[in-house]
Amino acid sequence: MAEHAYDDLHRLLAGRLAVLTGAGVSTDSGIPDYRGPRPAGAPPTRMPMTYQEFVASPANQQRYWARAHVGWSRMGSAEPNAGHRALARLEAHGRIELLVTQNVDGLHERAGSQALVALHGRVAEVICLDCRSVTGRAAVQARMTAANPDWAARHANAVIRPDGDVELEATRGFVVPRCERCRGRLKPHVVFFGENVPKDRVLRAQQAVAAADALLVLGSSLTVMSGFRFVRQAAKAGKPVVVVNRGTTRGDELAAYKLEGGCSEFLTGLLEREPVPA
Repeated sequence: MAEHAYDDLHRLLAGRLAVLTGAGVSTDSGIPDYRGPRPAGAPPTRMPMTYQEFVASPANQQRYWARAHVGWSRMGSAEPNAGHRALARLEAHGRIELLVTQNVDGLHERAGSQALVALHGRVAEVICLDCRSVTGRAAVQARMTAANPDWAARHANAVIRPDGDVELEATRGFVVPRCERCRGRLKPHVVFFGENVPKDRVLRAQQAVAAADALLVLGSSLTVMSGFRFVRQAAKAGKPVVVVNRGTTRGDELAAYKLEGGCSEFLTGLLEREPVPA
């Protein structure tokens, strides 16, 4: 990226930032996004299962968990990348009002970000739809492995997806876990398509955008309203919006600056221009 471009962006982003991140922030950790390049020979990306589909039948729940069991084996081992670490350091420098992520991979937290709202939840937790108890995904994963001992190995070459799922067609025979407390239906503690983001998360993010001097959007196409609403809020308030993403986004026309590029490269370059805290 040209030096003058970084200088322009640094001026726009000189104050306290509200940051919104999407799947593009995690691609350097080996987790693909929905709209990025696909490996040669990979099938077309299918959209995630909706909440309505998930609760409609045990067969749909089996299909989801059979795929997710394989995907978690790889998502659970993903490590934060340079972009995640740069954001954590910017927070430590006092530059971030709040980091709002649409990702469910937990990599921002693992990199050290603390002022954070996970809009769509975290795939590392599982909720019972019947008694509402929440448990750790690792424990549920261990139960699935015990009940389906060779499943992950048999599908080791399946293509992983951004939500921790994989591309997998044959799912019959997979034993689905039940809630240990009430034998109810288990679901990842994430917001599926067809569900609403909890109001307290939205309110906290809106308050941060209102308090910040600018909004920085990283690695999101802003296709869904859960993230795009904050771009509209910032633009309406006259705050600069900077979008860094590979490809067009829904918010390009509202952005004061749109950069086509990788998030890790941009963030490490931005961090290099930060003054060292006293």
